[in-house]
Amino acid sequence: MLATLDADAERMLASQFGVQSLPTVMLMKDGQPIDGFAGALPEAEIRVFLERHLPKPWDILLKDARRLIGEGDFAGASVVLRTAYTDSRRRGDIACELVIVLVNLKRLDEAKEILGAIKMADQGADYHQAAAQWELASNAQKAPAVTELEALFKQNPSDAVIAHQLALQYSQHGYSKEALVLLHDLLAHNVNALDGAARRTYTDILTTLGKGDPLAVAYQRKLYALLY
Repeated sequence: MLATLDADAERMLASQFGVQSLPTVMLMKDGQPIDGFAGALPEAEIRVFLERHLPKPWDILLKDARRLIGEGDFAGASVVLRTAYTDSRRRGDIACELVIVLVNLKRLDEAKEILGAIKMADQGADYHQAAAQWELASNAQKAPAVTELEALFKQNPSDAVIAHQLALQYSQHGYSKEALVLLHDLLAHNVNALDGAARRTYTDILTTLGKGDPLAVAYQRKLYALLY
């Protein structure tokens, strides 16, 4: 919103804001001045001034996509995120959001391609969380159905391969605790079970849950206890 103030008629306000020359421009947010300039500026410089503070179009799209994700509309979120991803020139955090949405839609090949295009400088916590979700989903695709695996595991409780596959399936169906219990038992017998695959899956699940999740905190401690 652009508003003008008559400094002669509103001298008290002009004094409160320290206006010493005209024109004086102030950018207000939530009722407080956050930036400004004195004197007349050409349009190009005013645009640069505004761009420092106004949200980018792709940030607005990202906010819309997160709302759709919260509503469970992953298909709708994917459409919005694709536009944001392209318009932002493949910004890293938007790419990570898109990967997670694509994983939920079982479009793993496309998710892998986007994940692989994320620059090293952008590979922060959100990248590792997206990568962990992709890896869990990718591995779970290769395993038999949950019910079949549960039956096999009941018959072969010491089979590490079956236990690992069942843990992958559990993680993909939202049974994170059940998956971690299975994997912890595996690691308790052999911390390098399946050439380290069991431990990688364990840490992937922790990463997917997030650092503040109580289940992740509890099983991170259990892992430290095994390792150290």
